[in-house]
Amino acid sequence: MTTSLQRPEIGRRLTETRVNVDVEPVTSGVPRSAWTRSARASTWHRPYALLLLVLDFFGAVAASATAVAFTAHPTAGFTQWQPKLGSVVDPLFFVIAYWVLPLLWLFVLWGNGAYDRRYLGIGTDEFKRVVRASVTVVSIVSVLALMVKVDVSRLSVFTALIATLVYISLFRFVARRLLYVLRQRGHAVQRLLLVGSYPEALEVYRAVTRASQAGLIPVGIYLTEGAASVRGLHTPIPTFAKRDVVSLAADLDADTIAVCGNASAEPGELRRLAWQLEGTGRDLVVAPQLTDIAGPRVHIRPVEGLPLLHVEEPTLAGVAWLVKSMIDRTAAAIGLLLLSPVLIAIAISIRMTSPGPVFFRQPRVGMEGKTFKCWKFRTMYIDAEERQAALMMQNESDGLLFKIKNDPRVTSAGRFLRGTSLDELPQLINVLKGEMSLVGPRPLPAENGDFLGDVRRRLLVRPGITGLWQVSGRSDLSWDDAVRLDLYYVDNWSLATDLQILMRTVAVVLRRKGAY
Repeated sequence: MTTSLQRPEIGRRLTETRVNVDVEPVTSGVPRSAWTRSARASTWHRPYALLLLVLDFFGAVAASATAVAFTAHPTAGFTQWQPKLGSVVDPLFFVIAYWVLPLLWLFVLWGNGAYDRRYLGIGTDEFKRVVRASVTVVSIVSVLALMVKVDVSRLSVFTALIATLVYISLFRFVARRLLYVLRQRGHAVQRLLLVGSYPEALEVYRAVTRASQAGLIPVGIYLTEGAASVRGLHTPIPTFAKRDVVSLAADLDADTIAVCGNASAEPGELRRLAWQLEGTGRDLVVAPQLTDIAGPRVHIRPVEGLPLLHVEEPTLAGVAWLVKSMIDRTAAAIGLLLLSPVLIAIAISIRMTSPGPVFFRQPRVGMEGKTFKCWKFRTMYIDAEERQAALMMQNESDGLLFKIKNDPRVTSAGRFLRGTSLDELPQLINVLKGEMSLVGPRPLPAENGDFLGDVRRRLLVRPGITGLWQVSGRSDLSWDDAVRLDLYYVDNWSLATDLQILMRTVAVVLRRKGAY
């Protein structure tokens, strides 16, 4: 990595010429006041955080109104929650319910980092901090109620606090969807300068461009090595070499510098680059060689000033895994019960449009390599498997699956079922039996034989009705991308990840993206 901190060279120039030369002062940081902070080069988070601030306040106000409406009946203890002066509402109640409590929520949310730009727009950290804030508010209200001995309705207070958590989370979810729309149009993004060798920088480029929701737009690659090898090569973004990184970032209007792979391991250079960026408002991020590992598995533990990156084993057992199994089976039972009219209607349409059974049961490989019968509504004619050999040359999948966009074996009803993913609903039976999960890697056909290499790692968890593969492109993805997403899920599983995938599944199904 090349930076402008070249002390030996500057020293030689001053010694040899003995005259005043026009050089930039070399510093190890910038003077600063404890009360001021330098302005950030990336400013997208400011209006977004202000929007969240307003939404959170109105969410808390709406929650207080909900609590009043919900507990308005005398048997609910409303007279204790809302003290009255004759027929007039006590002004103190109005101030506390509609001003003090919402402002308390904002203060606690701020204290828990719910407006920190690092957690906004992507991932689950933002919502985790909202939940932590709710616990803090409950604790504060409980302590204050005991201290001042106010006789209030516990039901009213509980309703107000829970409703606030629900409203704030819902409003923030809607705000995030709006942010995604803006980012797809090129707004509210961060301009990224990648620093490293070309293969390492290209890997990071592909990763961030796949996740458009992250709002990271690569604008250039600064090559620390191998500059000659890319001459004449068509690159997705401009490449540079032998330049000062900070001045290059200024020329490209890049507000974030991402150091990729081995470039982050050069002794002292990363620290000096961080010093140079102080006061510029530009962010410095590091993309280490250890990829596809995220979340709570990664911990930085300094030992004598040496930061050690500890990678824990995946959490594929324990209480959280038991909770996942309980949620799966409970949701499957409720889903089958509530969706029974829909299932019956689909079954009738299948029988009316083509001869043959309603269900299609195919052997699939599940957890630990165990084979089970996967339930699906039949979407093809009964001779589909016999006709597959004649269609192998038209296969559009590069992996273990057989996929054709306009498959002639699909019935008229089956085409609708596949487009809406309703053909997957019978797999709730597999979930209820413990053979599958709501979220996980897709189960692969058993006739493909033994899975080799990295693909076998998918078998550490139960296959799912939906998963990262489905919400990231489904059949439009290459086999390598599908395997990469499934392995990422296995390595970084959490209940929060499952919830996020389930919410994304709804949007993907409605758009019918990659479903055929």
